[in-house]
Amino acid sequence: MNHRHFIMLGFSALLLAGCGKSGPEAKPSRGVIAASLLTLQNPFFKVIGDNIASEAQKQGYETLVVSADNDVARQSNQVKDFIVKKAAAIILSPADSKAIVPVIQEANAAGIPVFTVDIPCQEPGVKIVTQVATDNFDGGRQAAKAMIEALAGRGGKIGVLDLKQVESCILRVKGFKEVLDQHNATAAVKIEVVSELDGGGAKDKGYKAAEDMLQAHPDMIGIFAINDPSALGARGALEKAGRADKVVIIGFDGQPEGKQAIKEGKIYADPIQFPDKMGQEVVKAFIQHLKGADVPPQMLIPTELYRKADGEKDASLKQ
Repeated sequence: MNHRHFIMLGFSALLLAGCGKSGPEAKPSRGVIAASLLTLQNPFFKVIGDNIASEAQKQGYETLVVSADNDVARQSNQVKDFIVKKAAAIILSPADSKAIVPVIQEANAAGIPVFTVDIPCQEPGVKIVTQVATDNFDGGRQAAKAMIEALAGRGGKIGVLDLKQVESCILRVKGFKEVLDQHNATAAVKIEVVSELDGGGAKDKGYKAAEDMLQAHPDMIGIFAINDPSALGARGALEKAGRADKVVIIGFDGQPEGKQAIKEGKIYADPIQFPDKMGQEVVKAFIQHLKGADVPPQMLIPTELYRKADGEKDASLKQ
C-alpha cells in the first residue's frame, strides 16, 4: 500500500476551540474530540471532518482530525495517539472494520467513548456508542432502481465496481443486488451482474477496473460504482474505449464532481449522501452521551436520488 504522509484537515487538524480568544470572553476548552477518517483525499470525508470541527467548536471542544489514508496500521497508530492524548471522544471511519477491533478495544479499556461515522464497525467485542451513517443498504436499492430506469426495459450485462473491505460499500452492493434480483424475477429480459471488481473507491483504480471489465465483456451496458471517484474513473475508461454513450453509469455519494458529471450526462444518477449532517450528528451524539441520555446504537441518514434534472437546477454547479 502506498504510504503517504498524514494529511491534516486544514485548520481543523489544529486545536481549534478557544484559539485566538482572550480576555473575559475566552472559555476554557472542554477537551479534544479526535477523529481518524478513511481518507481526506476524498472530498466527502473532508466535509465530514469540517463539520465535526465546526460542531465541536460550538460545543466548546477542540478537534484533531487526521487521515487514515485507507491504511488500517496507520489508523491504529492514530487511535493509540488519541488515547495517549486522553481525547474526550474518538470518532472513526474504519479503514478495515475487522482489523481495527484491537485498537478500539484499547480505547474502550481507557474509558474513551468511541463513535463511528460513515463506515460502521459491527464486530463483536467492541463498544461503540453509536454509528452515524448513510442508509447505505437503501442507497444501494435506489442505485438499482436508477439502473433499471436508465436501461428502460433493456436487459444485458452490467458490472459493479466495489470496495469489499469497507462495510458501507458492502451494504450498497447488497442493496443494489437485492433490487436487481427482484426485477429479474419478473422482467422479460434480465439485467445480469457479470463482473464485480475492486474499484478502490478511487479514480485511477476505478479506471483500470472498468477497463478490465470492458475487455472481458465488450457488450456491457451498465456499471454501478460504489462512489463518485470510481464512477468517474469508469467514465474515463468508457471514453477511451469509445463506449461512453453505450454504457450507463450509476455512482454514489453526490460529491461536486459527481453531480457535475450527472448534469453533463456522463453519469446517469447518484444516490446522494449528506456528509455535513453526518459530521454534525456524530458530535451531537457525543454531547447527548455525556449528558447520560440514551443514544441509539445506529443513526441512519437516508440518501436521495440525484439525476440530470436535479443537476440542471443545482446553483452550486458550473453552468
